[in-house]
Parts: sequence; C-alpha cells; structure tokens
Amino acid sequence: MAKRASKSAKSKNSEAPGSASEPKAPRRVAAKNPVTPSEPLEPEGTIFVGQSVKPERILLRMANRHGLATGATGTGKTVTLQVLAEGFSRNGVPVFAADIKGDLSGIAMVGEPKPFLVERAESMGLDYQPDDCPTIFWDLFGEQGHPIRATVSEMGPLLLARLLNLNDVQEGALNIAFKIADDQGLPLLDFKDLRAILDAISPFATKKEAEEGTGNPQLDEIKRAVASYGNVTRQTIGTIQRALLVLQNQGGEKFFGEPALELRDFMKTDRDGRGYVNILAAEKLMGNPRLYATFLLWLLSELFEELPEVGDPDKPKLVFFFDEAHLLFDEAPKALLDKIEQVVRLVRSKGVGVYFVTQNPLDVPDKVLAQLGNRVQHALRAFTPRDQKAVQTAATTFRPNPKLDTARVIMELGKGEALVSFLEEKGTPSMVERCMIRPPAGRMGPITPEERAAIMARSPVKGKYDTEIDSESAHEMLSKRVEREAAPAEQTSGGIGDWIGSIFGTNRKRGETLTTSQQVARSVARTVTTTVVGGVAAAIGKQIGGRTGASVGRSIVRGTLGGILRR
Repeated sequence: MAKRASKSAKSKNSEAPGSASEPKAPRRVAAKNPVTPSEPLEPEGTIFVGQSVKPERILLRMANRHGLATGATGTGKTVTLQVLAEGFSRNGVPVFAADIKGDLSGIAMVGEPKPFLVERAESMGLDYQPDDCPTIFWDLFGEQGHPIRATVSEMGPLLLARLLNLNDVQEGALNIAFKIADDQGLPLLDFKDLRAILDAISPFATKKEAEEGTGNPQLDEIKRAVASYGNVTRQTIGTIQRALLVLQNQGGEKFFGEPALELRDFMKTDRDGRGYVNILAAEKLMGNPRLYATFLLWLLSELFEELPEVGDPDKPKLVFFFDEAHLLFDEAPKALLDKIEQVVRLVRSKGVGVYFVTQNPLDVPDKVLAQLGNRVQHALRAFTPRDQKAVQTAATTFRPNPKLDTARVIMELGKGEALVSFLEEKGTPSMVERCMIRPPAGRMGPITPEERAAIMARSPVKGKYDTEIDSESAHEMLSKRVEREAAPAEQTSGGIGDWIGSIFGTNRKRGETLTTSQQVARSVARTVTTTVVGGVAAAIGKQIGGRTGASVGRSIVRGTLGGILRR
C-alpha cells in the first residue's frame, strides 16, 4: 500500500494544476515476451490471461460476449477469476463477483512476490508486479460488507416464487397479491408489506363475514376484488406465509427493504481510472443456495432493465461473475430458464459481460452455453460415466486444434493450467490452446477482518446503505386505514356518553355493584332507549323496505343498545 501511495504522490506532483481528478491511462503490463519481443503482452484494449504457444488475451471489445470458466475443485478457477477481475479493473471496467470461500477478497491487497509466482511470471516473459484493486465489499446480511437490499416489488412475483419454492397455484396467488397491491396503490417494500397484502387477499373467514364485512371497508374491497382475478384459498395463503417464515428464519428478510441498491454504485472507477471490484461476501449466503441464485439473477435482470442500449462498446460497462452457476439452473422451472436465456442473450447489448463459473460444463443449459464465447477450461477428472460425458462435452464446445487431443488434455492439465479459447476480432472463437494462467497481482487468499474493516471505512458508499429505512408502505397504509375506521368510535368516549354512564352506572368497571339509584336509572334508560331507538330504526327500515331494511333496523338497535347499555 505504501508503494501505491508514493507512486500516486509522484504522479500528482508531475501533473498540471487542476488535472488531479482526471483519470489516468490503464497501467500496462511490463513484459519480456519471448514469442514476439516487439509487442507488449497486454496491448491497449486487451487483457493478458496467460501464455500458450502465444500470448492468450481477451479482447475488451469482445468481453461483453460472455464467458465460461469450468474445472474440478482445486484446479485454479478462483485464481483465474481473480486474474480476469484484475485485468478488467486495470482497464477501467467495474466488476461484480461473488466470493464463495473468502479467497477472492485478497484482490483488495497488494500481492506478495512469492518465488513460485515470480518464476511463473518470468516463464511468460512477464515482470511480476504486485498490485491491488479498488474494492467494495457487499453482504446481504450486512456483516462482512455493505448491506444489499431490494424491495419486494423490484423482486417481482416470478423470482419471489422461485425463492419461496412455490408451485403453480401458489405462484398464481402471489401474482394476484402483486396485482391488487398495484391497483390499490400499496407499495410492497419489505416482508411486513408482503404479509399484509397476503392477509388482505385471504378470503372472508365465514359466510357471515362475507355478508357483513370485516369492519374495514378497504380490506372488504380488496377481498371482493380478488374474485375477479381467480379463486384464492386460505390454505394457499397459509402455505405462502409459512414459506416466508422459513426464509425469514434463514435471514432472507434482510434482503428486502430500503434503501434499495442503486446499480450505479456497482459501476464506479477510482481516481486512477481503474474499475472497482465489487465483492459479494457469499460464505454465509451459501447456506441458502436458492437465495444466492435468486439474488444474482435479480441483479442481472435489474441491469438488463435499467441500463440503456449501447450495442458493442470498446469495453464493457460491467463484468458480472456468477460463481457456483449450477445453483441458478438446478430445478429451475421452464419459465425461469427462458427468462435466464433471454437476459443473457440481450444484456450483451447493454454493455454487460456475464461469466459463469462452475465445476462442470453440463451444469449450464445448452441454450445458455451457446451464448458464452470466451472459454477457460481447467482440469476435469473422468471417474464416473457423468464425468466422462462432461469431458467430452467440454472438448466439443471448443474450436478444434489439430495439434491437440482436447479430451485427453483436459484430464492431464495441472494446477494453474487451462484450455482457453477467446473470441477474435471478427467474433469467431480462436482454436483451443493449452495455456498457463498468469499469476495474480493481488494477494492469493482471504484478507483479515481488520483489513476488511479498514477497506470498508474508506469505501465510496460508506454510510449510504448501512442504516435501514422503514418507509410508509403497504403494512403501514393498511394499518392506518384500520385505525381511521376505528377512530370515530373511540372519539365518542370521554364525551356525553361518559357523563350519562357516570349517572346511570353503565361505564362501571367489571364486577362493580350498582347503587340503588343507578339501577333505577338504568331501567328507565333501557325503556326510553328501546322505545326511541326502536321507533327510529323501524322508520328507517320501512323507508328502505324488505330484508335489507329489517337488517339495517336490527343493526341500529344492536349497535345503540350495545354501546350504551353494556353490562
């Protein structure tokens, strides 16, 4: 870190006044390329990934055509991910990546020139230069990074149904809840709001309640409106509520609320023009794989919805690494798979590159696999028939190289080696080559809690998301409407009713004995009130007529007598 500070100070002293805030050109890799000595290993507009019989590079203008990194556990996928993230950051491209084991956090610290790293770099003709990347840590639970939140409305019924593992009937009820909330102008922000709207669309408890209402006109209107969208049973609502409780017990409710994430905070660059690497702490999140996969798909969908069309830019606006990608596709319904395919296919034109990281190429459906132009394949082991099929699948997805038996080489690759094929200038994949991945410039392995805290203390989004906000939304609005309905009845207390009650003893405490005068007064009050109110009710009933008039008359008598002559 001291090395970077001295470099920055020297650079500032050499700049003209007023130019300190201008982004600097991306730092180039110093190299002694044994293959083509006149050409740097990382020319402008490229990322040097490793060395085969030639330098293997990703073209930035082709980086939004997506990619795939696969390989068995322990073969170096995380290091490859770090190398790619460092390359994008160095070229001013922000990165988002999930840190499953905590190892990727080392990218935030300057690496150590260990002998094996220096030796590997020199074998490629590369001068090893330890460096760090500007980093922002995020965490859905707010423990190892800034909290990430989304509103329930932003998540939408499709992804929420996937998150709660609902069947088609339950998903239909959830769609009705969202529709009713839209119609009634009820914002759905957090779990309280979702529970409130689910309670509201639950049918009347009894036939009598359906006829007379709940006492809250707003709820009655909602319950009657549900019938126009389809039948919703109390059992279905109960099942959804129980699924919400399970998610809540797993900590999933922390994801829903405000302040909601602003995507522009993922797309920052520092004063040197380097892209920030946004790292999602996913160690605890992996305890709920469905939440992990749903969150990343939501984030990808939000990027697709919010970002403008840019076609094929000179470099991506953001590169998105989806580690443990098989979790996204496991047991996903067809509607969700179609959505994933659509987003992956179209988000390219928004300037976003998506790189799936997983153990087995069979984890990714063929329709999605066909969209992934840049490939890095680490070693696979063929111990089972499925493993052998995976090896053959991986081999056939590469452009053949007559000098390589791809299927055999995949099983022979050592740690740090990979088969690579990147898109060339015209968008065609290069022939597959056996490549040694370059060493990362940042630290290999996790950082300490103290180092993480220090990085978060100087984060560009410090304080923006750390405190949760409870805005007025569906839960509060429905509660206030209930209070408003109850308010007129409450306001009658303390007025003439209390004065009459003090005389007649009708507001006495339970168990308190009436005096003789109060007993006489109550008897008189009952006679007078029954005669007067009964007469008024009968008159109203006659004017309305029929069963409705009789019902109204009885309601008036019950309400009046119940309010004045309660025991």
